[in-house]
Amino acid sequence: MKRIAYTAIALALALGASCDARAVGNLASVVIIDRDSGTELCTYYSRGEYWVAGKPGSRYAIEIRNRSGERVLAVTSVDGVNVISGDTAGWAQTGYVFDPGERYRVTGWRKSSAEVAAFTFTQAPNSYAARTGRPVNIGIIGVALFRESRPQAFNAPPKIAPSAPESGLLSKSAGGAENQLAEPSAPSADGTRVDDARANPEARESVAAATTAAPKLGTGHGEREYSYVTYTNFQRMQSEPNEVIRIRYDSFEHLVAMGIVRPPRLVPPVPNPFPSSVDRQFVPDPPG
Repeated sequence: MKRIAYTAIALALALGASCDARAVGNLASVVIIDRDSGTELCTYYSRGEYWVAGKPGSRYAIEIRNRSGERVLAVTSVDGVNVISGDTAGWAQTGYVFDPGERYRVTGWRKSSAEVAAFTFTQAPNSYAARTGRPVNIGIIGVALFRESRPQAFNAPPKIAPSAPESGLLSKSAGGAENQLAEPSAPSADGTRVDDARANPEARESVAAATTAAPKLGTGHGEREYSYVTYTNFQRMQSEPNEVIRIRYDSFEHLVAMGIVRPPRLVPPVPNPFPSSVDRQFVPDPPG
């Protein structure tokens, strides 16, 4: 029993020294929370990307905090799927809107204005994206951030306005914190085209490498939970996001195998000459 305890402590120290629980993002900060333990997942930076290690079976949340002094819209995706609408994710889709300085945890796939299906780390074939026929982008969390359009000054030159205002949802957590969510009228922009991959040899190699290193962990469609939302309006300052935050994830073992995380160096326990004996201590004398 003591040997197991020593090993666990050594592993925890090794992990603590090799990762950073810092938030990702500038306009807003994003951290991934293990809801079962209540802790922030360590963030690893490798190959120009941020990574977190998920534990299969654990529930998790995407915690977003608005760092700016104005409202922002956060179009959020998991495994390439919009977490609110369930559509294949695009920038022009609906998202949560945050007041200045507001913090909120996105805990699942939105099922209605009062329920979500919890995010759970699961094997890739059991993920929601794979079960709905969209396994290509499993293993990545995305947050596209938009600033809100400001009213024009009285003497400003006229500009063409959109045909209809954008509208969306206002989300409230169980604790009463409010967020807003917006839904645009323009079609979504596609980041990477299949035609480009076919025409470009380097793109073909990149696709092949990504397929070879397919993630072993995805996000499942967990149990229903209460999460209340209402509608609000939000007009974007521009059609493309002001910032895009990407966080990739997989199991810790797979991150080690890919070289993203250094394998922990376990320190052997100190030998005990009397392992069957319990150390006894007496009450010490007071100072002086």
